[in-house]
Amino acid sequence: MNGTVLALNAGSSSLKFRLYEVEGDHFTLVLRGQFDGVNENPRLVVKEAGGKEICNMDLEIGEHMQEDMLERIFGVIKPYTANSPLQAVGHRVLHGGGRFADPVLLDDEIVSYLETLIPMGPLHQPANLASIKLFRRIRPDLPQVACFDTAFHVNIDERAARYPIPLEYEAKGYRRFGFHGLSYTYIADRLREISDYLVKKRTVVAHLGSGSSMCAMRNGKAIDTTMGLTPLGGLMMGTRSGTVDPGLVLTLMEAENLSPAEIKNMLYYKSGLLGVSGISGDLRVLMESDDPNAKKAIDLFVFRACRELSIMVATMEGMESLVFSAGIGENSPVIRKMICERLAWLGVQLDDEANNASEEIISCPESRVEVRVIPTDEEIVLARQTARVVAEAVQEGRTVAAFA
Repeated sequence: MNGTVLALNAGSSSLKFRLYEVEGDHFTLVLRGQFDGVNENPRLVVKEAGGKEICNMDLEIGEHMQEDMLERIFGVIKPYTANSPLQAVGHRVLHGGGRFADPVLLDDEIVSYLETLIPMGPLHQPANLASIKLFRRIRPDLPQVACFDTAFHVNIDERAARYPIPLEYEAKGYRRFGFHGLSYTYIADRLREISDYLVKKRTVVAHLGSGSSMCAMRNGKAIDTTMGLTPLGGLMMGTRSGTVDPGLVLTLMEAENLSPAEIKNMLYYKSGLLGVSGISGDLRVLMESDDPNAKKAIDLFVFRACRELSIMVATMEGMESLVFSAGIGENSPVIRKMICERLAWLGVQLDDEANNASEEIISCPESRVEVRVIPTDEEIVLARQTARVVAEAVQEGRTVAAFA
């Protein structure tokens, strides 16, 4: 493929995008942009690859805000696609269900199927599909590709994928899927680039951010992961509870008379760091607070992270490498240190100076587990997968603009 590709990463409260120039297998970043505070005070910031800011503006929340956001993206990228036409847009889609293990060209039938998966991803799937539908209306001629966060985990250990529930429900597709797959794809590829030996190690990747998960991987493949059917399980997160006793849910419904909708709202939006602290779901805010509940929330975040990590270690029967990534993992030496100190029983020894500088390797030479910090890049994975899917469709003579 030659031209430009737009990578779109729509979340529950933000929308990130990047424009890449594509020449064969070579991808060059042209622009990066982000809408923050989508649900409160939306702001658009766009920079060229070299760092020059070309847009910084507030948007008004209104009935047609999403349309306005996409129109502004088209307006911003238009001068940069005049001589290199936009060939496709790739969307991060949270859930592919049991049907999709690879990126796919979108059409109406596939979009309809993805809508049926909204209950398994109520924070993200609607935002992903909203962007797809808006692009379909604005540019029906433009090929759109869905790249799934669940795809990386499709071949995890069968025992890790199964829930101990009646067979009839397993047959209907109720199983553990796992998420943050685009991030884990990037990390696996990066480990392979660094060393063929490194990628073969039993590795736990800690994707720590407002949404957090871990993945046990070896030879660049997922073996186990902390999230399950939905992105609610596993680690404690910004506003999500992580794994809780299912009996707690039943008790809250019966003893507190909470409805399923109220339970869902509590576990997705009012729990995690926000729920425990009563202050904020943003770790940066809690780190600066003197409130004892802020400290309790941080301590529980670390405790739960280490407990979930031990499950990944048990699945692999050992750990030789630990990788920190995503917003917290990449940018918080304090949290990395707190986690690594609790992992001393595994032979983890942190180099404080390297950790404080966020160097690539932050463990001591004598540490039995090598600890790394690797910034993730979901958007380049989106762009690569999108370009590949479109190029393959063209080579096979298939229609690439299914909405036109």
